[in-house]
Amino acid sequence: MFKKIGTIIALISFPMFAMAATYQAGTHYLVLDEPIKSSSAEAVVVNEFFGYTCPHCNNFESQLHKWAVEQTDGVVFMPIPVIFGRSWEPYAKAYFIAQNLGVLEQTHQAMYDAVHIDERRMTNQQALASFFAEHGVSKADFDSAYDSFDLKNKLRQSNRLAAQAKITGVPSMLVNGKYMVNTTLAGSNEGMLAVVDYLVELESQ
Repeated sequence: MFKKIGTIIALISFPMFAMAATYQAGTHYLVLDEPIKSSSAEAVVVNEFFGYTCPHCNNFESQLHKWAVEQTDGVVFMPIPVIFGRSWEPYAKAYFIAQNLGVLEQTHQAMYDAVHIDERRMTNQQALASFFAEHGVSKADFDSAYDSFDLKNKLRQSNRLAAQAKITGVPSMLVNGKYMVNTTLAGSNEGMLAVVDYLVELESQ
């Protein structure tokens, strides 16, 4: 009887150990040398580093959105726009402006579509103001957000976080300020989300 129970436990346990061994630090994800303090003590924080002009981020967005809406209260998802050069900065500003004005749901996918489908280039304040006007934001509200201290502060914070997380390409993801995952390590967009799920579970224990 005890032998049978031991066999059953072994069979049940084996897939769990096999799953845990599937993802290896240094192979499928990187462990940061210096963990970044989490912005939440109650939940696992997951960041996506992205850029609106990045075609890989555009292709990833629908999968990522589906993943994000399926998360429980135990996960906080916080996208971070990166600035790899001067041409990236207006788009990072667009993300934080939309966030500050409460219109991110209307503008996030719309910005991807404007860049990758309509082939629009919004590299200055006037072009961005026109885009936001299309989504119901007045010029006065846009100009106020564009020139705000809060925007400058968020840009500095996002640059610092990307540097601390050693982000060199996008899309990349950071789990709880400890683990960095990208498609080069994980093999694909689906693989990256699978590794993130594994790391979220690890951090939730």
